[in-house]
Amino acid sequence: MTDDVESVAPIDFVIIEFPAGQQNFSGEVIDELLALVDAGIIRLVDAIVLVKDEDGSVEAVELSELEGPSALATLAEQLADFLAEADIATLSEAMEPGSVAGAIVYENLWAAPFAAAARRAGGRLIADGRIHSQDIADALEAEAELEAAEAHEEQEA
Repeated sequence: MTDDVESVAPIDFVIIEFPAGQQNFSGEVIDELLALVDAGIIRLVDAIVLVKDEDGSVEAVELSELEGPSALATLAEQLADFLAEADIATLSEAMEPGSVAGAIVYENLWAAPFAAAARRAGGRLIADGRIHSQDIADALEAEAELEAAEAHEEQEA
């Protein structure tokens, strides 16, 4: 992160669970994460992989311990230890036994110029929020199913 308060961008975190039996790790997720960093869209602040055994015990694996492209190792060297042990425990509570999850904390570099301009204009953030991509995907899927059902009813009529 930067020490220049003027250019501070919003920081978010996500945790993505890969349920037991549905894991298909091909390296694509890491490649896309590296592409976002390389493009200057985000700055990775911290990242960790969580493995939850069937008995509920959790192992936290640092990014530096993962095999992957050399760019991943370079990126891992630049990370802050932002996620504390208590954070990891809280994040792992949401996981199902037998699953693997990736947790990332990232700075939204794309938003920094806008945030700085708003601060210079006297603005201050009073609320923010997020519509999760899974919610959008679920809504689009439900809409498609509804449209298909309506089309089927029209054909029968």
